[in-house]
Amino acid sequence: MTGYFPVTDPRHTQLEKLISRIALGDRDAFDALYDATSAKLHAVCMSVLRDRPEAEETLQEVYIRIWQGAGRYAANGLSPMTWLITIARNRAIDRLRARAARPATAPEDAALDMACPAPGPESETILAQQRRMLDECLNRLAEPQAIAVRAVYLEGASYADLAESAGIPINTARSWLRRSLLRLKDCVSQ
Repeated sequence: MTGYFPVTDPRHTQLEKLISRIALGDRDAFDALYDATSAKLHAVCMSVLRDRPEAEETLQEVYIRIWQGAGRYAANGLSPMTWLITIARNRAIDRLRARAARPATAPEDAALDMACPAPGPESETILAQQRRMLDECLNRLAEPQAIAVRAVYLEGASYADLAESAGIPINTARSWLRRSLLRLKDCVSQ
């Protein structure tokens, strides 16, 4: 099926309204957007960074960018969550690249890096259940699309990297990802 069909999801409309109000400097709208989206955006940051404190710092930076960039968001019929997730993913990838460029920690400073407590059993169980659900939904996709989603959204590859490795035009890669994310959204929401 080809063609463009606008999304009429009430959540979609609510998020667009909040982003519009944020563009006008509405702090209450910003608080509401944070409440509605922070868990999902934190999960995006965690999936890229795999470090809770760093993901939390990155999430703060993401919301600063959302506050500053809300005026540039155009209500275009596409999901505002896609826009928010893209900001979070790109910021997390930037942080990951900066981490790779940092010099190695001196042995006497190693103890400072060990201060990160591991998640508790309840958090691990919830994360494991979410991971299983995501894996089940990814397995329902065609193999090339599942590989593409994993590469871009879980491993931090860029669209250009994906297009090059799959030997397809970048717009085809974007279309694969868009359709795959819509199918994943339907699967996860069941």
